[in-house]
Amino acid sequence: MRLFTNRIFLLILISNFFTVNLSAQTEIDGLFMGKNNICGGFNFTKTSWKNYWEGTYFRDNENLGTVKSNQVGLMGNFGINSKTNVIFSTSYIHNWATQGTLIEQKGIQDLNLFLKNELWAKNINGYLTSLVSVLGVSSPISNYVADYLPLSIGLGAKTASVRILTDIQKKSMFMTFSGSYLGRSNVTIDRNSYYTDRLVYSNQVNMPNACNFNLRFGYRQNPDNYIEIVGDYMNTIGGFDIRKNDMPFISNDMEWTRIAISGKKGIPRISGLSIMGGAFCTLAGRNMGQSTGWSAAAVYQHEF
Repeated sequence: MRLFTNRIFLLILISNFFTVNLSAQTEIDGLFMGKNNICGGFNFTKTSWKNYWEGTYFRDNENLGTVKSNQVGLMGNFGINSKTNVIFSTSYIHNWATQGTLIEQKGIQDLNLFLKNELWAKNINGYLTSLVSVLGVSSPISNYVADYLPLSIGLGAKTASVRILTDIQKKSMFMTFSGSYLGRSNVTIDRNSYYTDRLVYSNQVNMPNACNFNLRFGYRQNPDNYIEIVGDYMNTIGGFDIRKNDMPFISNDMEWTRIAISGKKGIPRISGLSIMGGAFCTLAGRNMGQSTGWSAAAVYQHEF
């Protein structure tokens, strides 16, 4: 009964919530901005779920109805040089349930920063191959309530992540595979005790770390024109299952497998402007909602 809407994180977030990743050159693709190029834009994401996994048990809940989320994201990317980029993102999120008494939650979530660096690149018999590292950090930038799932807009943890990425392109066909490890800080909640698989007398929640694997492949004419299919898998390293008929908790064992399709198209008449769109669905999970959603975005790139 858990709502993640993405980034990057997340998120990669994120962090947090998974969305179709729709900025120009992101922390999970093999593309880079050129030196002194800057790109920024906005995206809108809409997700919802009615059924969810309570541990491995798949069910619905009439006290929730359908859980819905709208997210407006701001993202930017600056090219220090053609092999090193700095990326940031943040989001305003509004979550609500169509039934029951839970109060809607909305606000600005986390600030995400990434340093993306190309470690190695070579043309191997016509296959353009590169190896990329991505270091990331994130932190809440508003005083939202994390201990209010499934409607809280984030988990409230500070995170640090490392991702290793391989991108291979042959003519206009490409494949990108990456894996990441996320370390998460403790979270302070507004009560002095809570129950996991035992009673804990503390307001400090020890958050499990997490790993993520991402596979994307498709047709890429150039960085401004592509279409791709994305597979995404995330799993916390530890945690516990939601108890029968209980609310979810921020340190639950969370797992998902998702598939998405997304694309980007440059606008020929307006140099530097591109539009993006995509959709995703959740195929399997644990202590998660079976969410579906779509995104749309517009970004503008400028060279100083």
